[in-house]
Amino acid sequence: MTGDARERPGSGQTRRRGAVLEEAILRAAADELTASGYAGLTMDKVAARAGTNKNALYRRWPNRLALGIAAYRQLATTVQPPDTGTLRGDVLELLRRANRNWSSPFGAILRELLSAAGGTTELLAQLQDQSGDTAAAPWLTVIGRAVARGEAPPEALHPRVATVAMVLLRNEFVVRGVPTAPDDVLVEIVDEVYLPLVRHRGPAPDGTRNRPPDATGAPDPKGLPGSPGISARTGPWDSP
Repeated sequence: MTGDARERPGSGQTRRRGAVLEEAILRAAADELTASGYAGLTMDKVAARAGTNKNALYRRWPNRLALGIAAYRQLATTVQPPDTGTLRGDVLELLRRANRNWSSPFGAILRELLSAAGGTTELLAQLQDQSGDTAAAPWLTVIGRAVARGEAPPEALHPRVATVAMVLLRNEFVVRGVPTAPDDVLVEIVDEVYLPLVRHRGPAPDGTRNRPPDATGAPDPKGLPGSPGISARTGPWDSP
């Protein structure tokens, strides 16, 4: 007999199949990531830790990067949104939490995985996906509270708008390669980009979409009647 039916965690123990075996492998891979980082993750080590063979791993994940990403998603936790009483306070707290996380050994694992994934869009999308709606949720929560308090217009309740601050913070780590973002950078993201964007999401008096002015003080041409739209290319880290 071949396949998962022969895979046992140890002599005399119950055979593991399907979801049970997969969970054991992911748990072992997550433990290896925590202990050694992505650089130390190997299919041999994971198989040994899970008490199975490499074939069981390769049937589910084509390579160690795919397995590493799946294991990282097991480690990730949902962020509970803060409630400081102000939009600025909530957004700063969310960014500070994210900055601490990205600066930690756990964040180092994510940075290793991002580097290994390179331009592999499918794998990057899997990394984002404990994001997607899940990552946008705390941001939408704090925006929703701000709308209720009258600090922001209802039009600000859009996932791409809500998560702009997180995208800018990720750029500090992924594009600039910083080990941690200084607090004044977080404040700048909030005060110079995020709050103006959120607060100007409502319609202008003439019915067109009100957008923040550009660096010269002129309105964004995309918000003017008859102006051609300019679509921005988004990367795999942008929330849907």
